[in-house]
Amino acid sequence: MEYCLTANALCKQYKHDTALNNLSMHVPKGSIYGFVGKNGAGKTTLIRLVCGLQRQTSGEYTLYGINSRDKAIEKARKRMGAIVEAPSVYPDMTAEENLKIQYKVLGMPSYDGISELLKLVGLADTGRKKAKNFSLGMRQRLGIAVALAGNPDFLILDEPINGLDPQGIIEIRELILKLNRERQVTILISSHILDELSKLATHYGFIDKGHIVREISAQEMEAACRKCVRIEVDHAGVLARVLHERKIEYHMLSETVAEIFAGMSVTDLVLMLAKEHCEVLSYKEQDESLESYYVKLVGGGVYE
Repeated sequence: MEYCLTANALCKQYKHDTALNNLSMHVPKGSIYGFVGKNGAGKTTLIRLVCGLQRQTSGEYTLYGINSRDKAIEKARKRMGAIVEAPSVYPDMTAEENLKIQYKVLGMPSYDGISELLKLVGLADTGRKKAKNFSLGMRQRLGIAVALAGNPDFLILDEPINGLDPQGIIEIRELILKLNRERQVTILISSHILDELSKLATHYGFIDKGHIVREISAQEMEAACRKCVRIEVDHAGVLARVLHERKIEYHMLSETVAEIFAGMSVTDLVLMLAKEHCEVLSYKEQDESLESYYVKLVGGGVYE
């Protein structure tokens, strides 16, 4: 398999903090790679290293097979576009003016392609309207346009739908899918909104405490996410004991909610719990979600 980005034993040490701890990862060419982790897990640090905004303490990464310690890495980065933490746009300029500035920064020979780029991100009709008067979703799409100015084939997006309303989320999702499917752009997305990420990603990398704990394809994820029953009770200790005694596989999500991975009669379970003076508050069949898969993977806790 060909990779746009790989990392091997990558470490980033600050004075009193380890941001990346022996991290290794593989982003396949042509993929939409969902980069999943809690706040402080190391996602943005990894992105900043790859973009050349920081240097690793040890280890290495490659872009298109070029080692990060090779002088040619700067040339490789020109094939990449990125939004790190927030879109880089000038608020007192129009969308077109923002793109002209970026074209100059990149040393592009002409402004050819700007109108096509504005059309691609849905900003062709913004005219003289300044970016500071754009909606959050429009600013995000302008940021993506700026990142695409050099016609990159690898795009890194750090929390691209954070704070957007439902319509804005849909617009960004459709744009990401269009870039990937029609232009074959490889995209790495760091996102907290796991339900939305599951509609996009072809591959996932789960990071915890600066270390990739698992990489998995969407197909493998689908196979791993089994159907289950989510049950809420007023006494989790009783529920856990009843299920354990009957050797029924389960996972506690909170002090009152559990997921049960076994086919069993609702009536039988309710009666068993009733004998133990445990009341069932809700009972729902569902597929395991990306979020619950992640929580189990890193050993519990609330995803932030």
